[in-house]
Amino acid sequence: MPPLDQFQKFDIRVGTVISARPHRGARNPALQLQIDFGEMGVKQSSAQITRRYTSEDLISRQVVAVVNFPPRRIAGFRSDVLVLGAIQPGGDVVLLTPDGNVPAGTRIG
Repeated sequence: MPPLDQFQKFDIRVGTVISARPHRGARNPALQLQIDFGEMGVKQSSAQITRRYTSEDLISRQVVAVVNFPPRRIAGFRSDVLVLGAIQPGGDVVLLTPDGNVPAGTRIG
């Protein structure tokens, strides 16, 4: 089992989705998300979550994301954070969310 300090290297935070739109250039269906992380500011992410969620479903929804990975370019779009979800058979993703509303930027530990 990896030591706890390896897990603690991941900066995992709660953010609130402020906009979501189809990522038209993506190879697989995806959404471009703008996520408010409070004092950390607004970050963006490309997320393959279209089987379960529409853009309208996600506005004001809280999500959990790794915020300290280097940004990646996905079909010309800069993805700053990795939104976390449970991957179901067939590629359906169920987003990880807090059980109740918490301030944007709250650290997961």
